[in-house]
Amino acid sequence: MENEARLEADRLQIEGRLASILPQRDRLTEAMRYSLLAGGKRLRPILTLEFCRACGGEDRAALDAACGVELLHTYTLIHDDLPAMDDDGLRRGKPTNHVVYGEWLALLAGDALQAEAFAAILSGPGSHRARAEAAAILAEAAGSRGVCHGQFLDLDGEGRRLSEAEITALNEGKTGALISAACRIGCVCAERYELLSAAGAYGRELGLAFQLRDDLLDARSTTAELGKPVGSDEKNGKATLLSLYGEERCRELIRETTDRALDILRKDFGGPGFLLWLTEKLAGRSK
Repeated sequence: MENEARLEADRLQIEGRLASILPQRDRLTEAMRYSLLAGGKRLRPILTLEFCRACGGEDRAALDAACGVELLHTYTLIHDDLPAMDDDGLRRGKPTNHVVYGEWLALLAGDALQAEAFAAILSGPGSHRARAEAAAILAEAAGSRGVCHGQFLDLDGEGRRLSEAEITALNEGKTGALISAACRIGCVCAERYELLSAAGAYGRELGLAFQLRDDLLDARSTTAELGKPVGSDEKNGKATLLSLYGEERCRELIRETTDRALDILRKDFGGPGFLLWLTEKLAGRSK
């Protein structure tokens, strides 16, 4: 219960700061806040906070950067749901942004959220070096070597049989890049630059496990349980490790990647209890 309470406290702290960072001024900010404040696990900003703590830093050093990560993540969700992308009508149990506000406003809301992400990091506390490095990490994770590249591989691969290496590259870009960045930014906020490589490696392993779990949930869960459409991977002809190897091997891969992530926490970060618990929790999540 102590870990669950800490998880909820982190989530509430992030929710409160997100609401204050982006006040509603007009219909554009209304659309931005609609998706930004729709709930969710807040995994990525929580990882930023927790890695800052694991490196000896304080919450105030990382909170705005953590919110920057979530602002950018929300932009990716809005764009991912668009008719030109995955064409989904439900996210976190609510109609997706373009269903409520129309496609052009959803596009602008996503674009503006991406800009606000960097504003949150660059105007937050910390040294000039820390803010610049955090912004650079997020930019790399968002761009042609990160989320956008992963989304390109995802859409370009629809209807084709991809190899394990191709699917892994897709997952590392679309999911792992931002999770890895969130962990690294936490280290930067604590100014523990020597731990960036270890934090990035942990994030990549966690990201792979997270995506594998997502693939299983998409195939085995229900819309009511997940708050978003299920079966969309199969419907859209997407290549996943589940479609390539089946459920049993996917579960083995979740265990293998989770174990590697746990080893990194123990070896390089002294085995922080909450992060060990969270890593295990995500491996068995049901939504």
